[in-house]
Amino acid sequence: MTDLDALLDALSREPDVGGAELRAWDAADRYLLEYAQAEFAGALAGEVAVIDDTHGALALGAALLGAAAVRVHQDSVVGQRALAANAARAGLADPGQHPLAAVVTNATTLVLLRMPRSLERLDAVARAVAANAGPGVVLLAGNRIKHMTPTQNEVLAQSFGRVDVTLAQAKSRIIVGREPIARVAAEPHRARVEGVEVVAVPGVFAGARLDIGTRALLATFDSLPPFERAIDLACGTGIVAVALARREPGARILATDVSAVAVESARLTAEASGVGVETRHDDGLSAEPAASADLIVLNPPFHSGAAVTTEIAHRLFADAARVLRPGGELRVVWNSHLAYRPVLERLVGPTRQLSRTSKFTVTASHRR
Repeated sequence: MTDLDALLDALSREPDVGGAELRAWDAADRYLLEYAQAEFAGALAGEVAVIDDTHGALALGAALLGAAAVRVHQDSVVGQRALAANAARAGLADPGQHPLAAVVTNATTLVLLRMPRSLERLDAVARAVAANAGPGVVLLAGNRIKHMTPTQNEVLAQSFGRVDVTLAQAKSRIIVGREPIARVAAEPHRARVEGVEVVAVPGVFAGARLDIGTRALLATFDSLPPFERAIDLACGTGIVAVALARREPGARILATDVSAVAVESARLTAEASGVGVETRHDDGLSAEPAASADLIVLNPPFHSGAAVTTEIAHRLFADAARVLRPGGELRVVWNSHLAYRPVLERLVGPTRQLSRTSKFTVTASHRR
């Protein structure tokens, strides 16, 4: 077993969800590290920037393989915490986090990127890398083949003069970008949606649109109870937070999400809509005191990376139960086939159905 094998095998997903069938790394992570070592050893020995590492495999792997310095940007706060925990367990330094616009410097020789599925996010990353890097930088963007498309090559070609594609290995592939082309940073998208000025940072879920689940949730707001403290949990662009602030102008509203681009989108949306909303980058409600909220509104995600899972929703339900005051309400929209009502009854309290279609169900659960 090599040192890299030992490092990868010791990585944990914590605090992320996932059972034994989900690892903290995959074949694309290994391919990126081994390809960098085999084909770009000189660049790997310099300053390495790592973007959207899932749980630390790329950042810690680069450090293990001899990088002089490692700089990291992760959109997910869960990924950030997993990297820090894995670094501590491995006895390696936590490289710390940098904003996307500053993670690459003129001294960066190699960039390791987990290829995002969002083309808007990929374009934003490519622009940020190309704008700050020196002329000799090498970008290696990899993922599982099933999550890659030729359009990603076209997006990268707008920011790199030379784009090459590697042979597939272990159902993974790498796109190599060289000769950076400096371009202006990607701007947020803006749109007026249901009377809300939505500002969507590239890569946020649903962009500057109203997804149909949130639309179903908002359609039930006429029956919201009075509240002084309300939380838009997994807030996305913050449309729900703005609706809450407008419904109760004197209430304190928190919009929180695991994604940094979501939190920034929510902040900008609230600002553009002229309402006061506190925003927080958090894993669920880990920073919120118990029994502190009257109302929590949630459109739960059901993906952890590429894996489909209900575990995220279950964790958020339990988090909401902790933070709600007795008698407080959790209002949730969920895919009807997931049948969350018994889970809500068990974790939160008495639950009633407010609306239901073949696609979405909206429920209200009251904290025991």
